[in-house]
Amino acid sequence: MTETLFLGLDVGTSGVKAVLVSPSGDVRASATTPLKLSTPRPGWAEQDPIDWWEASIASIRAVRSQAAGATVAGVGISGQMHSSVFLDRSGEVVRPALLWCDGRTTEECREIERRVGGEERLRDLVSNPALEGFTLPKVLWLRNNEPEAFRLVATVMLAKDYIRYRLTGELATEPSDASATLMYDTARQRWSREILDAMELNGSLLPPVGGSSQVLGRVSDAGAAACGLPAGTPVVGGGADNACGAAGVGVVAPGEAVASWGTSGTLLAPMSEPRVDPGLRAHTFCHVVPSTWYLMGVVLSAGGAFAWYRDQLARELAGDSDANRKLDDEAASVARGAEGVTFLPYLQGERTPHRNASARGAFLGLSLAHTRAHLTRAVIEGVCFALRDSLEILRSLGFTLSEVLFTGGGAHSPLVRRLAAEVFGLPVATVNREEGPAYGAALLAAVGVGAFPDLRTAAAATLHRNVAEAPLSEVHREYDAPYARFRGSYRA
Repeated sequence: MTETLFLGLDVGTSGVKAVLVSPSGDVRASATTPLKLSTPRPGWAEQDPIDWWEASIASIRAVRSQAAGATVAGVGISGQMHSSVFLDRSGEVVRPALLWCDGRTTEECREIERRVGGEERLRDLVSNPALEGFTLPKVLWLRNNEPEAFRLVATVMLAKDYIRYRLTGELATEPSDASATLMYDTARQRWSREILDAMELNGSLLPPVGGSSQVLGRVSDAGAAACGLPAGTPVVGGGADNACGAAGVGVVAPGEAVASWGTSGTLLAPMSEPRVDPGLRAHTFCHVVPSTWYLMGVVLSAGGAFAWYRDQLARELAGDSDANRKLDDEAASVARGAEGVTFLPYLQGERTPHRNASARGAFLGLSLAHTRAHLTRAVIEGVCFALRDSLEILRSLGFTLSEVLFTGGGAHSPLVRRLAAEVFGLPVATVNREEGPAYGAALLAAVGVGAFPDLRTAAAATLHRNVAEAPLSEVHREYDAPYARFRGSYRA
């Protein structure tokens, strides 16, 4: 008999990943096609959506060849949040996409605040502040700086929605990605006419919104010819990468939390109602589960900071597949607190809690006694401290957590897991699946075609948690002083 599988696709910053998942949750095939990041100027970050499409084709064809003969019953797509795709009336890309980590739009953020009436009004309308990474400031930047290109724009889309458009020919999005554009009323779950009117933008720029597990298109003849999927294959709404990543580890209900250590880092906790951090340090977005939201803190450079450090200060390990483990071993040889060395991971600005696109990274406290091992330890601790900033915001808002699920590339490192548990003061657990947002997207596809009644059921049937890394309370207390030093260093 032909096996029925579900395809999950994740359009990330460093690559496009595809997985084929069975109804029991087993991963039958996995493939990743790398992507390059363009930084035309300091603080800028761009990618060509055509490259996303070509990488998607390559990854889909790769997993199809690994599972030859299997039937793909449905497709779910996840993708990087905020990144703006500008299409003309014929559906062609107008210019490279401005990414989530692009910081060129500070003036546009101030423009939004002036036009709308300040942060209090933004909190009421879209539950979030105007930040450089969001989509709306990018639209205004294009209008202000490249008016000829802006006049060509007929549709503004997100990364994963562009791939669905190329697969199906249908323009659409869903709440988890829409709520991260600054143009969507997150609490009321609709495009914000008030925001669009204040910005003098036509609502026709934005695609219709469907459900994350709702079938929003089917593979077209052109899509089938490009990627090898049968024409007519259902494609669901999918979701933003962080929401799909949470779904992929089963964090879909209040009381749970997941920390992600990918290129960026996040700490995400679902909610049954849309709560907003009074200081707007963390974000309120829609989850991929109906009538569910989440509060999330964002670290713009997590794994990205470690990769930069490795590539610039451990160049003798270039090309060594074991480079990360060797650096982990160095870091493990150094005492907690890196003997006074502090690393600020703000290499591309910072989102939570500082909301400062101009923030930059630093090593502090260096002496002649310090070695590269101290710096390595400080980098790992610095990212963990930055994630703890988000955890402390959740605690201040009354969230009570018994443990944190850990996902992303950093979760593969035993040292990173242990340090995260010690810094957080909470057990840190992983799940039996390591495919991240692509896996969550595949579960959404399974729900969308009727294999499961809802996402909670799908997660319960396919996931189980591994034994948690539990910290000793006295060890957690040892990090109080280094964490205080870290927090004070930004203002200093």
